[in-house]
Amino acid sequence: MPGTRITHQQVTIYMRHRKRHSQVIAAAKAGISERSARRIDKQNEQQTSNKRQWRTRKDPLEAIWESIVVPLLQDDETLMPVGIFDHLCEFHTDKFSPSSRRTLERRIHKWRALNGSSKDVMFLQTHEYGALGITDFTHVQSPVTIAHEPLKHMLLHYRMPASGWAYAQVIYGGESFAAFSDGLQRAFKTAGGVPKEVRTDSLSAAYRNHSNDDDLTERFNELVTHYGFKASRNNRGVAHENGAIESPHGHLKSQVEQALKIRRSYNFETREAYEQFVADIVARRNRRISDKYLIEQRQLQALPRLMSVNYTEHYLTVSRTSTISLKRVTYSVPSRLISSRLLVRLYDNRLELFYGTDLIQELERVHASKGSRARSISYLHVIDALVKKPLAFRNSQLRDDLLPDDNYKAIWKYVDEHLLADKASYYMVKLLHLAKQSGCERQLGRFVAASITQRQLPAIRECEKQFLFIEPNTPQMTIKQHSLSSYNSMIPGGLNG
Repeated sequence: MPGTRITHQQVTIYMRHRKRHSQVIAAAKAGISERSARRIDKQNEQQTSNKRQWRTRKDPLEAIWESIVVPLLQDDETLMPVGIFDHLCEFHTDKFSPSSRRTLERRIHKWRALNGSSKDVMFLQTHEYGALGITDFTHVQSPVTIAHEPLKHMLLHYRMPASGWAYAQVIYGGESFAAFSDGLQRAFKTAGGVPKEVRTDSLSAAYRNHSNDDDLTERFNELVTHYGFKASRNNRGVAHENGAIESPHGHLKSQVEQALKIRRSYNFETREAYEQFVADIVARRNRRISDKYLIEQRQLQALPRLMSVNYTEHYLTVSRTSTISLKRVTYSVPSRLISSRLLVRLYDNRLELFYGTDLIQELERVHASKGSRARSISYLHVIDALVKKPLAFRNSQLRDDLLPDDNYKAIWKYVDEHLLADKASYYMVKLLHLAKQSGCERQLGRFVAASITQRQLPAIRECEKQFLFIEPNTPQMTIKQHSLSSYNSMIPGGLNG
């Protein structure tokens, strides 16, 4: 209305509608006249044309930009602004002030945007259900312990990117074929089918990387044939080509770390407990995409009736020390097998020992650190022989390995200090023999360890009374009551004869 002052709110409303409508419509929506609208547009045009195009202060980079910085940027595109800044602060203090750091960083960013080389582009992919499965190993940084012993391990992570369904298996050794094959086959079994293609990076367990061809190793080729999928890999050294698994690596490990913090403990009693912990986390993630997974599961190829080989075979002879050596690790076996030739099937997490075709023993696998050796010794395998010559215990190379836990190590330290040498060895061997006989290894160790803290060493006979229960061998007798007539037959002529 004439004489009415236009408010700032009306101007704002007009400017907002002017972007999409004509001057007449925008003026009507703002409740102003067309003349006022023309005046507002004219003022905006003047403000735009009056915007300054000149510098109000001297360029702080004028002395060094063209002569020093630009040549550095042209020579090496990987140079970081902080590196150039440090160089200028060290060698060109007469021309450059450290207070101009932000100006330098903005100028470098602008120069590279206008003159720099092309950058890598991430091309988002469209994945069909049942078409692709991606697998890769990833290292776990969380300080997980098993019975308070550090656990060095990694995860084999398998994922179907179309639905987001995933599987993770704890791996205790390196990126071996046994670990890769076992984890991949378990992933197929858990998923309920096999995708048309399985993609990995350039695993030495799967590819012969000395050539540029996709030359599969013999064992991986057998696995591919057995399950009927196409094998593919990304280019060597280009991790982001497996982006559908690399990014989920971080999400999975972060979720494991958060769950460990909420649990308030990184320690697990057994490996199996930790494996179940990881499996529960992955199952929790899979439940969130169960609808997509059901669609993808219908598109997967059927599983074969039997699994393919996921182990390596080795023939070993048991030495006179009742041990075998494999992959720089010495394992003890029952002494009855000394001089026997065994077939050993080596998995990522265990060893299976066969005598002929009979499975006779299963051992937990130990992985030696690079460039070193390791031992896995059980007193249960040799204690029956050791109890016949207990004095051999003291200087045995396997002495410390024969002690099953910290309680027994503390007991040996105590008896070694307080008893004569022969008596100390005799006591320790008898105690280990009792642990095997009673089946109460942990309870017996805790009992004796608690006693020695009170400076009282219990006698072996006292331990036997408390832990060794000997069931009385009472013969089972069946008494048959004969009839009176049978006794009559024993008297010649009968009762009246």
